[in-house]
Amino acid sequence: MATIQAKQDTRYNEANLHQLLNQSLVEFGAAMNAPLILIGDKLGLYKAIASDGPLSTRELAEKTGTVERYVREWIRAQAASGFVSYNEESDRYSMSEEQALLFADEDSPMFVIGGFQAALAAAKSYDNLLGAFQNGNGVGWHEHDCGLFHGTERFFKPAYASNLISSWLPSLKGITAKLEAGIRVADVGCGHGAALIIMAQEFPNSTFVGIDYHDASIDAARQKVADAGVADRVSFYTASAQEFYSDGYDLITTFDALHDMGDPVGAAANVLRNLNPGGSWMIVEPQASDRVSENLNPLGRALYAASTMFCTPNALNQEVGMALGAQAGENSIREVVTMGGFTQFQRVAETPFNMVFEAKP
Repeated sequence: MATIQAKQDTRYNEANLHQLLNQSLVEFGAAMNAPLILIGDKLGLYKAIASDGPLSTRELAEKTGTVERYVREWIRAQAASGFVSYNEESDRYSMSEEQALLFADEDSPMFVIGGFQAALAAAKSYDNLLGAFQNGNGVGWHEHDCGLFHGTERFFKPAYASNLISSWLPSLKGITAKLEAGIRVADVGCGHGAALIIMAQEFPNSTFVGIDYHDASIDAARQKVADAGVADRVSFYTASAQEFYSDGYDLITTFDALHDMGDPVGAAANVLRNLNPGGSWMIVEPQASDRVSENLNPLGRALYAASTMFCTPNALNQEVGMALGAQAGENSIREVVTMGGFTQFQRVAETPFNMVFEAKP
């Protein structure tokens, strides 16, 4: 018995073990709470608390047309997560300004619910991903549940709305003036067209084209553009980044998509072919260091996981299969762009979550 105890004592550090156990509980709680976050969003629970709180569980259920007993468990899970606040004396719940920015205000640049929507949708591809780990095959973007496409738009759109007009485009020398005067713009890997709508609303003299290989996203983008009232200046067609064609663009953009491409070098070369003399390619990528050790933080954890779930599998599903991954880093992006033929490349802007690059011929 003493021998067994001695082996156990030298096998692990108890403090480290408990630290890992606590972290695993955080992960378990996050996984279990993720669908509840979407329920809170769908049923307007967060918005009701943010606008009308403090509320009791009965009052919250009445305001949202939900059942109090479910609401009671739901809101306690949110309070335990720190997403809402609980006052024991009054037995009521409320949301701070900061909590509301993340969970109740869809126009906030910090709105995060789309990320949970995308993650849960991607998790539905578990069986395909399990097989891919064993056989090396890819899993295409088009093979995922449609919730991934909608969640991705909701996750990225607030950052685009907050930064694109105010800082990212102005960081490209002379581009804002050109957009105001009127130029042709293409967005490669446009998804649901969120960035195009923002630009079209701001620059009525310019025309915009959205390009994506995914037919369903193009269909959704056309509807969203029509709803936004800019369909007369925004058009779409289905093509890969390596094969799209035009009579020339003055600005080409790629938002959080270059790392998803199987042949990003081929994409860069094709962008160069379609760029007018003096034009610019604006590339927005997730914030990442070139060093793995510097990405081992909460943002890196989230993005490495997302990259494993859908970014890397999508790239491996395409020709070449270079698979940069969502944490590629600036040097990897620069290498791809210059291999594609561009001679100028620089980081021109950044946020805690994004890097913005400009490439020129």
